[in-house]
Amino acid sequence: MTHRVTAPEIDPNNKPKGPASYFPSIEKTYGLPMQHWIDIAADHLDAGQKHGEVVSVLKDTHGLGHGHANAIVAYTRAKLER
Repeated sequence: MTHRVTAPEIDPNNKPKGPASYFPSIEKTYGLPMQHWIDIAADHLDAGQKHGEVVSVLKDTHGLGHGHANAIVAYTRAKLER
């Protein structure tokens, strides 16, 4: 499957910076790979939803915490805007 935004490969010996620094914790906390969350965010952003709206979807529909949801949306938006 081709993804519009691909989840980064996280090297456990080299801590990522920015929003991706949350990704190991997100995978551990929610038990799903980052690609799952990034695909959801990309779908909603492509549909024209704003940053805060997508954060709310991840929180309200999928049970993510605010910081985790915000990191996913920030990372995905930055990659889509390139």
